[in-house]
Amino acid sequence: MTDHELPKTRSGEPRAFFGRRSGKKLHDGQKAQVAALLPQVELQLNGACDPQTLFPHANKIVIEIGYGGGEHLARKAVEEPDTGFIGCEVFTGGIGKMVQAIEAGGLENVRLFTDDALKLLVALPDASVDAVYLLYPDPWPKSRHHKRRFVSPTTLDQLARVIRPGGTFFFASDIEDYADWTLAHIVREPRFGFEANEPGSWHIPYPGWQPTRYEQKARREGRMVSFYFSFVRKAV
Repeated sequence: MTDHELPKTRSGEPRAFFGRRSGKKLHDGQKAQVAALLPQVELQLNGACDPQTLFPHANKIVIEIGYGGGEHLARKAVEEPDTGFIGCEVFTGGIGKMVQAIEAGGLENVRLFTDDALKLLVALPDASVDAVYLLYPDPWPKSRHHKRRFVSPTTLDQLARVIRPGGTFFFASDIEDYADWTLAHIVREPRFGFEANEPGSWHIPYPGWQPTRYEQKARREGRMVSFYFSFVRKAV
């Protein structure tokens, strides 16, 4: 697969990318900072990609898909210096903020992928990742746009392939319909298990959780309940 070739769906059709690629323009200072630092931390695909070569001394490999402003990714990178983090984001504003966070925090355990996250998943070896975070993804609320949601049979197949047995896929959203959508897809993927301790426990944030700007926005807009799912990769 070349760098410009889109991953395929299960039916063999090219998977179109529906995420935002631009947004607000970076100011001149941000542009200069991104131009100087991004080439040092950007992950470029040239065929298969073994994340252990990116982080040869890392104890774990973790991916965050759609890190937005980078608050969660930057915080986790500080808290877990022995973990290698790959952040996937195409929104230029988010990339700019994450580059700033990397420089400000001296984060040496973060690499950034600035294209469709599915391309990265396809390039990774089997059982090469310990955890994947998908936090507050775009819900695409209109029914005709549901096919644009990141959670799909195609992406779950790749997530199940690259996450090691015992590893975890973390999904958080404030949109109940997307939470239901995700659960409906997970139950069709036998390599993932969902074991809630008790009803409603999925509304309790992850240990050490700090709200992202998207969660804060949801609260301001009156969406007071979120779903914090943890799907464990089974040893099958």
